[in-house]
Amino acid sequence: MNPLEAALSDPWAALREVTDDPLHPGGAAATRDLMDRADVAAGTRLLDAGCGGGESLALAAERGAHPLGLDRDPGLDEELAVDAPVVRGDLGTFPVRDDSLDVVLAECTLCLSDDVEGTLAEARRALDEGGRLALSDVVTDGDEPRLPPFVAGALCLTNGKDRDRERLRARVEGAGFEIRGVRDHREDLLAMRDQVAEQVDLDGLLTLMGDRGDDLREQASELAGRVEDGTIGYVSLVAEAV
Repeated sequence: MNPLEAALSDPWAALREVTDDPLHPGGAAATRDLMDRADVAAGTRLLDAGCGGGESLALAAERGAHPLGLDRDPGLDEELAVDAPVVRGDLGTFPVRDDSLDVVLAECTLCLSDDVEGTLAEARRALDEGGRLALSDVVTDGDEPRLPPFVAGALCLTNGKDRDRERLRARVEGAGFEIRGVRDHREDLLAMRDQVAEQVDLDGLLTLMGDRGDDLREQASELAGRVEDGTIGYVSLVAEAV
């Protein structure tokens, strides 16, 4: 198996090798900014829905918050020494009582839900009145790009026709939230693209794959063009439970 095939077999692990944690555009700086906007501070009861390696849990704990992680396959980074409980589960059922949270954090994970409306309804159920939903996700205009399914999933690019900015807003508001503000992270997305390009000789790896590499090269070119023209983007929002 050549390096590209290995990367395609586990794109999350491959992405972790060439980008900074957390694994989303903007990294830790974007997480801190989102927490600032959601008023995460000492004593904040926070659920990180899709906590991954625990990077955001650690950032919340630094502020004196009381974080809880939820992930379908928990695997905390031992180097972080995260002092927070983590529960195994999916995004369809949050393991908390009604009105028991101040913040639900969902960074590039809503797209992984099999039932987006159900996940948003769970967030609203779990949040106390005035609680905040803080989420970030990939958005698309038009059809989803042509990519191998496992790559599209890792890059949060599945169900493209159902992932535009206005539909995201409508879904959040329909779940019982009032949106405080939305930010576009185009520059963070471009920076992440450039970081990967600088560290990976994609053209060389694709050449090793022959005809299949030519097809993947065409798909990668389409993806790069969509990011460049803004029809694939990355946004964050904070919304208050009403």
